[in-house]
Amino acid sequence: MADNSELALKLLKAWRFFFDKGFIDGFGHISARTADPNRMLLSRHNLGRDAKVEDFVIVDLEGNQIGTSAPLPGELPIHVEVMRRRPDVGSVAHFHNTYATSFSMAEPELRPTYFPAAIFRDGIPIHPDSRLINNRERAIAMAATLGSHRAALLKAHGVVVTGRDVEEMVASVFILEDNAHRTWIAASMGKVQYLTEDAMIEIEREILQNRGPFRRIWALCESHSDSLRD
Repeated sequence: MADNSELALKLLKAWRFFFDKGFIDGFGHISARTADPNRMLLSRHNLGRDAKVEDFVIVDLEGNQIGTSAPLPGELPIHVEVMRRRPDVGSVAHFHNTYATSFSMAEPELRPTYFPAAIFRDGIPIHPDSRLINNRERAIAMAATLGSHRAALLKAHGVVVTGRDVEEMVASVFILEDNAHRTWIAASMGKVQYLTEDAMIEIEREILQNRGPFRRIWALCESHSDSLRD
């Protein structure tokens, strides 16, 4: 763990942040690619808020655990297949977020309405299979639905969200659920006004160039976790 201690600490901060935000409701797991691109750190199964850095274990891209015998999430194949197929992805999250997941079970489409959600400009596809993604066949199908997108909804199940690194994954999860919540509120008030394509192109370009919202949301995460080193 020594070589991955800083990465494990980032994941721990993210885990505590997500847990306290209510994104983890007893289900969920996160991962990050290590300096060895064929390995990742993954949260072990049934992890609670009192997690420690040791609860993030090394797994290779064949799904083999290295160095420990901790129980792994049943949906480990999600992380394995996304990491295998997407070399641009450095971090993956799977949660059952209330608002985002609701859009996989209703007619309104989850599209960007709130400006930071322009990072999802190319769409948030819905994977049609609601079963647990607990084997490679199902994970391959899910990864095909995700394609090159930043996130996907799993119908009546949850979300899969990616990022270039842990910080971007955290921000993407936060923005996805926030946009879903705001869209749900807007839909209760009348016809939803989605961001235009022209607006999204410009906003997305600015966010990806300066990473301002990513840094800001990560700062919230770090502030929330100030005591973790104590």
